[in-house]
Amino acid sequence: MGVPFRRTKAIIDTKALQQNCRNMHAFAPASKVLATVKADAYGHGALTVARALQGCAEQLGVAFIDEALDLRQAGIELPIVLLDGCFSEAELDLCCQHHFIPVIHNTEQVQELLAATLAKSLVVWLKLDTGMHRLGLNSTDFQKALEQLTASKNVSQVIAMTHFADADNTASDYTSVQLAQFDRVLENYPDIPCSVANSAGLAHWPAARREWLRSGLLLYGVTPNPDLPAPFAITPVMTLTAPVIAVRDIPAGAYVGYGCRWQARRPSRIATLAIGYGDGYPRHASDGTPVWLHGREVPLVGRVSMDMITVDITDMAEVAIGDEAELWGQNLSVHEVAQKCDTISYELLTRVSPRVPREII
Repeated sequence: MGVPFRRTKAIIDTKALQQNCRNMHAFAPASKVLATVKADAYGHGALTVARALQGCAEQLGVAFIDEALDLRQAGIELPIVLLDGCFSEAELDLCCQHHFIPVIHNTEQVQELLAATLAKSLVVWLKLDTGMHRLGLNSTDFQKALEQLTASKNVSQVIAMTHFADADNTASDYTSVQLAQFDRVLENYPDIPCSVANSAGLAHWPAARREWLRSGLLLYGVTPNPDLPAPFAITPVMTLTAPVIAVRDIPAGAYVGYGCRWQARRPSRIATLAIGYGDGYPRHASDGTPVWLHGREVPLVGRVSMDMITVDITDMAEVAIGDEAELWGQNLSVHEVAQKCDTISYELLTRVSPRVPREII
């Protein structure tokens, strides 16, 4: 495929990504960084991000083995952690071949690893459920598995981990409860490396900064809690833009968009932008969702279409066909858009469609 004609694009700033990673290291110098690149690196492009972070992050994290194989086949050499783990001996064999690090989170996976005939021993991450109740072993099973795995010829190292359920909520003590449970279970294993902090844990819970950080959102320049500042300087890595493709004047009382949801209360000027839910822009975005155009925020009006949205530019200076609008990024936080859409920034970033060209800078 050649240069795309369509001007709608997601600009991916790899220098910002690298600087965010360096700033993270400076903020927590005793920790190593596992960069989470699952779900196509939160929509930023897994291969682009992995290439940019070689020499900066110590490991990469993906959800499942297919994502890891794609990176290996493209030449990425960093160790890759499989956050969902393995589900067959064939996958364990691939871990041996490709330096993948499986997360062990249930007793079935423990027994399968212990019984497997492997070409070499593996580093594994062992997950303790401290209150998320999604994946992970209970305290009793975790301690038993830890003893079995550290004694097994199939395992060269065990790294203990857990996952926070509410770390972006600093008003709740639930994260402290989870941390305390984790430390109680690990108190008799002082030499086991640990990974506790996700982005929210890194940002808001100093006691969670252990040997390994698992960061996604902060690496991509977005804070996990929009009401709190980032703990160190970050720059958004993705800027989503679309051109103005039409401008029209409408009288008071005229409707805009499907379902006649929005009605002009005065003579109004409407700009149409070449982006819609087919590109991953949220269809349920409400009237008033901000868009950045000509150096200021303008409100979305009318329902989002598959390929287009409309914004009210009545109170602006001249806007012309071809002008570029920003949907989120350097000038407009993805959090602001997410809040108007009753969702979270993770969903908006990961939903940017493959049909939106990525421009790498």
